[in-house]
Amino acid sequence: MRPRKKDRHLPACMYQKHGAYYLVRKGKWLRLGTDFQASLVEYAKAIDKGNQGGMPKLIDDALASMAPKLSANTVMQYEAAAARLKDAFADFEPRDVLPRHVAALKMHMASTPNMSNRVISFLRMVFMYALESQLVDSNPCTGIRRHAEKRRDRYITDAEFEKICEKASPNMRVIYEMCYLTGQRISDVLAIHLSDISEEGIAFKQQKTGARLIVRMSPDLEALVASIKALPRTIRGLTLFCSPRGGKPVHYSSVKDAFKRNCDAAGVVGATLHDLRAKSLTDTDKQGNNAQKLGGHTDAKMTARYLRLRETDIAEPPTMPKKSL
Repeated sequence: MRPRKKDRHLPACMYQKHGAYYLVRKGKWLRLGTDFQASLVEYAKAIDKGNQGGMPKLIDDALASMAPKLSANTVMQYEAAAARLKDAFADFEPRDVLPRHVAALKMHMASTPNMSNRVISFLRMVFMYALESQLVDSNPCTGIRRHAEKRRDRYITDAEFEKICEKASPNMRVIYEMCYLTGQRISDVLAIHLSDISEEGIAFKQQKTGARLIVRMSPDLEALVASIKALPRTIRGLTLFCSPRGGKPVHYSSVKDAFKRNCDAAGVVGATLHDLRAKSLTDTDKQGNNAQKLGGHTDAKMTARYLRLRETDIAEPPTMPKKSL
């Protein structure tokens, strides 16, 4: 910072202009008053307020409080939302954020409704943390409605699934097949420990919902587990799936990127890794099994909506009337 040429009696970032004193930071002029002593008091309050970290610090503290209870993938999503929020509310104190500011952010992100909803949902949790910490008196996200999201209805056909698996490496193919046979989220599949596998089946505790279930050991599932254990490994880790060389657990992003490459190579358009769970639940329902139990849903209506989006009714056409002779 360059030394002042005038008004050297003023503290850093304080300036006098048109008979008033101002605190100038990041190009913004905050009027302190016309009386010098009173302005110094306001200056000290403003500096102390800024040193507390404002919204960026609250967002970091809230995320740090949530992170131990979240999956690695969820933490990554919240970190992306946190970056957006810290940029949007960089100069705000928690008590300065009002519903109109949240509404403005929501509309600013209207072109990406899914991301907007996730950012606002995370902000709502940040202010829940702030309420419990007695940093604010109300949650400015209350009353802010979500954007309408287009529900995903992509169903991977048997032929598409076969093509994707054909293009996959042996290590990735068994992950895709495990996602299908168990119907679990990819994060829960990658977290399977060897100790979770028994003659009864594979035990899961879903990271997103906390639901516990055992997927019964079927002949197909037993054969898949055997083929996974037979894959060459330099070091055998505690998890069923591990990297061939280091023995470390497989990361979600690695599987996601590989699935996209395999879809591209197979010529399968519009499919994502998460569609494997949808295919599993849809297929098991068609086979007469309980899709709600397999999905770990607490509400049957949720499962019904989930399946209805991916099932296509087959209607019988009429018979052509016979022509009169």
